[in-house]
Amino acid sequence: MKQRALYLLTTYLLTVLIFVAAKLVFMWCNAEGHSFDVGDVFDVMVHGLTLDLSTALYFLIVPFLLIMVSIWYTGRWLFRILQGYYLLISLAFALAFVADTSLYEFWQFKLDASCLQYLETPTEAMASVSWGYIVVRLIILLLVTVLMYKAYWLTVRSLRTVSPQPSDWKSAAFGLLAFLVSVPLLVIGIRGGLGESTTNIGQVYYSSQQFLNHSAVNPVFSFLASLEKNSSSVPEYKFMEEAERARLMADIYPTTSVDSDTLLRTKTPHVIIILLESCGGIFTEDIGGRKEIMPNLNRYVHEGVYFSQFYANSYRTDRGTLCTLSGYPSFPKSSVMKMPAKTRFLPGIAKSLREAGYKTSYIYGGDINFTNMRSYLVTTGFDQLCWQKDYSLEEQHSANWGVRDDITFATLYEQIAGFKSDEHYLIGYSTLSSHEPWDVPTHELKEEIPNAFHYLDQCIGTFIEKVRKTPQWDNLLIVLLPDHGFTYFGVSEEHEMHDHVPMLWLGGALKEPRRIDVLCNQTDLPATLLGQLGLPHDDFLFSRDVMSRNYTYPFAVHTYNNGITMKDSTGFAVYDLNANRIVVDKSTDSEALIRRGMAILQTASEHINQLGKQ
Repeated sequence: MKQRALYLLTTYLLTVLIFVAAKLVFMWCNAEGHSFDVGDVFDVMVHGLTLDLSTALYFLIVPFLLIMVSIWYTGRWLFRILQGYYLLISLAFALAFVADTSLYEFWQFKLDASCLQYLETPTEAMASVSWGYIVVRLIILLLVTVLMYKAYWLTVRSLRTVSPQPSDWKSAAFGLLAFLVSVPLLVIGIRGGLGESTTNIGQVYYSSQQFLNHSAVNPVFSFLASLEKNSSSVPEYKFMEEAERARLMADIYPTTSVDSDTLLRTKTPHVIIILLESCGGIFTEDIGGRKEIMPNLNRYVHEGVYFSQFYANSYRTDRGTLCTLSGYPSFPKSSVMKMPAKTRFLPGIAKSLREAGYKTSYIYGGDINFTNMRSYLVTTGFDQLCWQKDYSLEEQHSANWGVRDDITFATLYEQIAGFKSDEHYLIGYSTLSSHEPWDVPTHELKEEIPNAFHYLDQCIGTFIEKVRKTPQWDNLLIVLLPDHGFTYFGVSEEHEMHDHVPMLWLGGALKEPRRIDVLCNQTDLPATLLGQLGLPHDDFLFSRDVMSRNYTYPFAVHTYNNGITMKDSTGFAVYDLNANRIVVDKSTDSEALIRRGMAILQTASEHINQLGKQ
């Protein structure tokens, strides 16, 4: 019995040691842009240990059960099962560690089940990195798997050396009793104690620096815990009772326009909506103070209608696209675009304009099946789709993500130049070159990321100047806005500037240049645009006409992988859903501000889960 107990203890401690070592590697590999010292590393190890201890118990269950069997029977098949089991978990751990360490640079959050959504279209998912990058990580994956497997197998070999024999009935009975008593302890350890709160990611959060909190999180636990939330429905966010929720939501999303301030010369302009990939305000002069990166956009701010206090709702393209075109909120860990059973019930700018007699089309240089984009665009009203496969083979591979922006901007120009005088058009368009791995054909700036946005700006400038010379310009409304913000220049999700993005309206359909300083969200585009066109928008339940007289409570809400950010006249606050606490407090009443954000998230989750069930 002693040898069996020692084997289980050794295996358990080895798993914990592996988890701790993975944290050290994670911090070392992602140190750039994050300041910490030896004391911080020690704190990460200590605070993360409770989650490591609990997670390690999950993977002790199989050895525990096999050891119980060995009390009465020992045979080679027991060791074969253990051999296969250790190979399996070594590979699983290696996948988790390598993926977590590699993806954090891009995602800025810990590994979770959302990565599985991108495996449906692996070519697109890998477009952000080079083949060399992938090969290096595959080699590391193999080496880490082998090292862990050998370490685990040493524990089994020590058990085989002792060769525990089946016990006599008295010893067997005593051993069985001892192991049965251990079962509740195992369950309690996995659960994290006897209290109401079970083991969760938030229990290891301890610092005001999110990188240190993220470093303390066990990526294996993070992935497993998120699996149940990665489904065809949105998790139910139940923060408060219905009466409080209803009170906080009252009148903050008016669905009608009242005496809207008019920005247009006409009610029937041609409408072009351009989603600029990752184009956060940090790259512009007005928001980020950067004159050199996007000079054309900086100049156009003074030539069109510029919404200076405009904020993105989400952090990924699939979420931001849906927020923009359907005026629907985003969710921390769920992509509604990937839920066709839900998206077919959503409103859409294209649906509304098509009903008003507009012809609708969409341009995207990448794989339009990525993240279920095709289904979403078609069901929300876009009749014609132009995407990667509509270009020549050379053009299809002009960039890692697909067709380069200068090529797709040329397509947009050709479609506008071909407008018939007796018809009205809506064109949606998503750029893609300003995305990892930043493979653009120009090299005007030394840093690759600013250089990619400088290239996007050149494409915008060339397009605007060409289309300005066409007869269609006089009746044209071009809406430029990002799909989401971007983490750069030290600006992370917890920073107020991260989601402060530019929205600019250009074209001959505008009455005059203006600067609109009212606080608003990406989701407000549908109601604001339709309000300017004199069209109803009552089916856009979470979109507000910010030019309407009944827009009386300006605010901006944003969700990211593990949190909610809110901004209104009282200031700015961030709530971490893992830690269940406010992590950024820059408001005179952060508690009330975040409570409002919770009410919005709760309302939206209830609505989306009921959608289609009526």
